[in-house]
Amino acid sequence: MTSMVEGGMGLDQGRANQALAAAIVDEWACAGLTVVALSPGSRSTPLALAVANDPRLRLEVFLDERSASFFALGAAKASGRPAAVMCTSGTAAAEMHPAVAEAATSGVPLIVVTADRPGELRGTGAPQTIDQVKLFGDGVRWFVDVPAPGAGSHDDEALVVYWRGVAARAWGEAGGGRPGPVHLNIGFREPLVSGDTMSLRPPRTLRAAAPPARVELEPAVLDELAAFWGRTERGLLVAGWGSGVESAAAQRLAGILGWPLIADPLSGLRCGPLAVSTYDALARSPGFRVRHQPELVVSLGAPLTSATTTAWFDTAAHRVLVDPKGAWRDPGRSARQRLEADAGPLIDAVIGRLETQSPESRDHSAGPGAGPGRDWLNAWMTAEAVARAVIDEALDGDEAPVEGRVARDLVALLPDGATLVVGSSMPVRDVESFAVPRDGLRILANRGANGIDGFVSTVFGVAAAVDGPVLALCGDLTFLHDSGGLLRAAQRRLDVTFVVVDNDGGGIFSFLPQADSDNFEALFATPHGIDLVALAGVHGLVAHRVNDAEGLVGALTKAKAPGGVRVVVVSSERRANAEAHRRVWSAVSTAIG
Repeated sequence: MTSMVEGGMGLDQGRANQALAAAIVDEWACAGLTVVALSPGSRSTPLALAVANDPRLRLEVFLDERSASFFALGAAKASGRPAAVMCTSGTAAAEMHPAVAEAATSGVPLIVVTADRPGELRGTGAPQTIDQVKLFGDGVRWFVDVPAPGAGSHDDEALVVYWRGVAARAWGEAGGGRPGPVHLNIGFREPLVSGDTMSLRPPRTLRAAAPPARVELEPAVLDELAAFWGRTERGLLVAGWGSGVESAAAQRLAGILGWPLIADPLSGLRCGPLAVSTYDALARSPGFRVRHQPELVVSLGAPLTSATTTAWFDTAAHRVLVDPKGAWRDPGRSARQRLEADAGPLIDAVIGRLETQSPESRDHSAGPGAGPGRDWLNAWMTAEAVARAVIDEALDGDEAPVEGRVARDLVALLPDGATLVVGSSMPVRDVESFAVPRDGLRILANRGANGIDGFVSTVFGVAAAVDGPVLALCGDLTFLHDSGGLLRAAQRRLDVTFVVVDNDGGGIFSFLPQADSDNFEALFATPHGIDLVALAGVHGLVAHRVNDAEGLVGALTKAKAPGGVRVVVVSSERRANAEAHRRVWSAVSTAIG
């Protein structure tokens, strides 16, 4: 007796599964998808084969779904277009939630695809089955539960159009006016494949949904903004990540207004003669805050990393938040005016209006100088120069590789065209507090949810999506938290150098009140005692340790050269590092007065 599978029904079911997966993958490849991360599993077999058989796609396989999802996140963050991550059913899908949360809060276009049992097996105790419908809740921009195809459905043109339509909308929702993660939960019935290697990719391709048109403000609103900003002397232009403004435009606006540019390194705008890099130290000086209280703060993108500076700026009489994606990034709830518009066109329009008012008297773009209305800008840039000198002298005076110096020197030594990925916790704060303004360098970080999850995998995803050198700066716990991402790193054909600050625990907690607690080491510092050089060696990576400031520059210089995946471990001591930071803040406050 011939079985149903051998007789054709199983063949038709397998072909239907393959056709569904191939249609969806082809639609995305036609739209521009290039990077897919995948974790192995049975239920996702049709998806895995569809991706593996498409030469347009770069496929990276990760044992851990968390690593896979953060790899895709890094690729999407670096490229600005959607990347996809796929996994099997069950708890594998739940492992991707941290990356989904980061993508949602930082506006990264991520396509998450989870394979699932067909509807008739859900809620029946079938193995490796959990409730995956809306698994990520409101944390995704769009969700669709794609029902399992029936046998023979690959010949149904209406169904093929539906499958492609789902893929097209997912692409558009992920990368549209408010980028973020989307979730497709796709059911598959057994047999999962037909064993037939013939191409089942339908010829018809739909156009992926286009992003919404740019949001533009009415001319009357732009006129009012230009007039208000133009008559305000004590103003600040503040830029965080996701500012959406070109560096030249930010410099031009600040120059015309005579305002300093307070730019987080993650904004990409910390460069040029008007950029202030020492604002975190300046904000800790009571006298400086009193003398330089702003009247108007125009905020572009997310808040600064420095909570001290952000809290100070929240006290301004008037704060304008340019919020193109409706994210309401205003934790202090201090914004008196929120402009839901693309920052780039808005700034260009305001510049045009200001230039017609009195360009010869307003253009400060060459730097501060004497003249009416320039006292405010002069005061800020003088303070920047004084604080910069004090900070550099303090960092250079320590024989030990103070963590702030590691951040400063790494940013300075990287070549133009490089990408630096910075871990949350202390490294991103040290880059903000100590790095000197420069251009030619792109700095990325997972600062949406601000977690240390998946950092290693994120870095590899970034390296897969960009040209030029990729370096990463992180702490030891961040490195250890995603040590699983190092699996097969030596075989991934990527060129990455990790600079890991090793202070044997959670260094950031040494700056908090609980540092004096009797249980501080056990509950907060959590020393690990692991040899990170040896850990890297287990994965076949070249690694070495730096114990003094003299060897730091040499190690960082060598790190710029290509050579696969390498690890530079920099020794530090938590309490000594916290004391060094406080000495710098005190010295700046004394020098500024």
